[in-house]
Amino acid sequence: MKLFDLHGEVAIVTGAGSGIGQAIAIGIAEAGADVACFGHRSNGGLDQTAEKIRALGRKTLTFEGTVISAKDLSGAIERIEKQLGPLTIAVNNAGIGAGGEAETLELKSWQRVYDVNVTGVFLSCQAQARVMLPRRKGSIINVASISGSIVNRDLKQADYNSSKAAVIHLSKSLAMEWIGRGVRVNSISPGYTLTPMNRRPEVADQVEIFARDTPMGRLATPEEMIGPAVFLSSRASSFVTGIDLVVDGGFICW
Repeated sequence: MKLFDLHGEVAIVTGAGSGIGQAIAIGIAEAGADVACFGHRSNGGLDQTAEKIRALGRKTLTFEGTVISAKDLSGAIERIEKQLGPLTIAVNNAGIGAGGEAETLELKSWQRVYDVNVTGVFLSCQAQARVMLPRRKGSIINVASISGSIVNRDLKQADYNSSKAAVIHLSKSLAMEWIGRGVRVNSISPGYTLTPMNRRPEVADQVEIFARDTPMGRLATPEEMIGPAVFLSSRASSFVTGIDLVVDGGFICW
């Protein structure tokens, strides 16, 4: 459907080397956009994502960098605009997991989570909006988590949960600040998802519990985040801004 067609659009996806970020980057390319991939080159994931995008006949660039560096982000966007064209879509997926007893959690651990999950998202949005706002066109999508809306049973992760809550409210705040300037900002909150982290043998028992507690009886695949991302990137969501789109198999209903 033409409403979901992304041909002629240029996107950046942070954390595009694996899991949800990789799936969304490839999915947006499948919908027609040229896609720049930003993140770490560990294990070759970023290059693998780019190869799959090229195989779809779309243009791509890869950038090794960190979202806590405004210089890395602005440099990437400058090159994207020169080589791919005006940036119109941004998916800010880069983030880290965390956890631990709150009463003994070290400040440096807390700060690292907030640096990446909150400050990194803000700096990404800021750099992206600086080129989108003057043109009055753009869709920014921040990947949060159901952990930003609920407290995960039996998981002690006050740092992670509160950081994702911050991403959700940051997205709403930016959406309202830029509401009259042509840039939409939304967030996606995945439920438990079979990312590489959840495929490790040592967490098999925990993953079984996640599946049991999800009303649909299973975890999501990373590819199931593509549809929501394409929707929020496309004309199909032209009247949608400031929402948190929960994709969790019904988890938060219970």
